[in-house]
Amino acid sequence: MWRYIGKRFLYMLFTIWVVTVISFVVIQLPPGDFVSNLVSQMVKSGASNLPPDFESKMREMYGLNEPVFVQYFKWLGNILTKGQFGYSFLYQRDASALIVERLPMTFMLSLFTLLFVWAAAIPIGIYSAVRQYSPGDYFFTFIGFIGLAVPNFLLALLCLFFAYRFFDQAMIGLFSAEFADAPWSWAKFVDMLQHLWIPVLIIGIGGTAGLIRTMRANMLDELHRPYVETARAKGLSERRLLWKYPVRHALNPFVSTLGWALPALIAGEVIVAIVLNLPTSGPVLLRALMAQDMFLASGFILMLSALTVIGTFISDVLLAWLDPRIRLQ
Repeated sequence: MWRYIGKRFLYMLFTIWVVTVISFVVIQLPPGDFVSNLVSQMVKSGASNLPPDFESKMREMYGLNEPVFVQYFKWLGNILTKGQFGYSFLYQRDASALIVERLPMTFMLSLFTLLFVWAAAIPIGIYSAVRQYSPGDYFFTFIGFIGLAVPNFLLALLCLFFAYRFFDQAMIGLFSAEFADAPWSWAKFVDMLQHLWIPVLIIGIGGTAGLIRTMRANMLDELHRPYVETARAKGLSERRLLWKYPVRHALNPFVSTLGWALPALIAGEVIVAIVLNLPTSGPVLLRALMAQDMFLASGFILMLSALTVIGTFISDVLLAWLDPRIRLQ
């Protein structure tokens, strides 16, 4: 087991290094850079008297006149030695500060959404499988199809409309006005929890609907296995039999998909965060990509990808522990 964990850990480190290369190179692929975009915007706004060497001096000031591999090694060296991701041209700030501000809120929102998805999908999927073709099964199937069909951002817009129309409240942000810029305290944390359930519910509905169908299908497959009939014939109670064998094996997809659950949630969070004005990484990353703010964008992509790789490593270890049928060789 420890040999397997060590091997997966080395794979994880190598994958994270590959991600650093890909995330930095991908930002360089579109034509131009931040300076060329800035000059283009200045010309469109009427700044026609720019010096001839303005663009070259700006590129030299930001270090964009060097080869890509030189920029990459400088960027990676600053991350490893100083923990700095570079300078954000768009926000005129250190990119590390922006990432530190936004990433914890993104992680918290994703974590609560994941817990909500699991807490709703697992019992509903078990119920639908045990009570197959019952009215409850048909009801949850219908709700699941609705959740898969309706986009998250449309649900966010509907929530905003009904909240403003019937309750005269704007359901935006994660904090009340008096706590938005206040330092962290227990009152601010409680206020965040009071606002957090709205985006968690909106973002988690789609994932919950899909996992309900997955859990139901896996449970139906496990309930007809010979070992279930054998355990039932030996006198094991139905409740204990259900949770000890079929449910444990049916949880494999939940554990194995833990690694890419985070990017899936974040991908659905971007538009919802813009609609609900959430202080998460999605809107900042989108603006950085559009403006070719390479250091900020690559820093966000690296951190989110690293969390994905770490989540995959954790899911591999949990899956090996959860299912004894898996042979680590």
